[in-house]
Amino acid sequence: MLKACKRLALIAGLSALAAGCAVSPTGENTLLLNSPQQMNAMGTQSFEQMKEKLEIEKDKQTNRYVQCIADAIVMQVPREYGYAPQDWELVVFKDEAVNAFALPGGKMGVYTGMLKVAKNQDQLASVIGHEVSHVLAQHGNARMSQQMLTQLGITATSLVLADQVDSKTQKAAVMALGLGAQYGILLPYSRAHESEADMLGQELMAKAGFDPREAVSLWQTMAEKGGAAPPELLSTHPASTTRIRKLDAQLSQYYPLYQQAQAEGRRPNCDALKPR
Repeated sequence: MLKACKRLALIAGLSALAAGCAVSPTGENTLLLNSPQQMNAMGTQSFEQMKEKLEIEKDKQTNRYVQCIADAIVMQVPREYGYAPQDWELVVFKDEAVNAFALPGGKMGVYTGMLKVAKNQDQLASVIGHEVSHVLAQHGNARMSQQMLTQLGITATSLVLADQVDSKTQKAAVMALGLGAQYGILLPYSRAHESEADMLGQELMAKAGFDPREAVSLWQTMAEKGGAAPPELLSTHPASTTRIRKLDAQLSQYYPLYQQAQAEGRRPNCDALKPR
């Protein structure tokens, strides 16, 4: 009776998963099981915790420089995503890590270590545009949903095998499935997110008046500093060579948007605020 109840619960769970199907901004099918309100609440809570734990940069010029770039980027976010320019909050963290992020709820963080690698406003704009695009494409929601689906699949396999094989064989099969899910589903899914964020981010920066060619230059610099990296198959990010090649190929699409933005007067001059 207990096993029958578990199977019924599993079927109900699969029905709920089917209702969560959605389409990403680039037309890819994706699974979103959490509401925007839930994700925004989680993003805001995480951001507040980070502000308590990490040192915040107090230098006014540094903050003005990064804010100038972020403001230009978020001005180009279409309203259909549910964010107005004033909805975004930016904090510069005083940390040597070469890192930046954006969270649901319109929260952005840039580490001062990134400012030492991004040589100019255009390169930092490519980073901020990329991170904002993760939020717009709801990649955090999709990632959580994919993990939920994977766990449900492993549970389902375990229940099916329980009636057919001995416990030792069952355990080995479930462990193998877990490994296959990690390398066959979860990591490639993350790489797809990174590539989509690269595409959307390069478009955002170009529309804001930042040179999209600098996204290529930034990742060339990142590749030089990256040192030894895991094989692309086992990495959560595309290999640097793959990323650079795709960003370069996209210039034919996004460079005209940059030229149009410049012609229409969108010419950010954030480099004038950059600390020397």
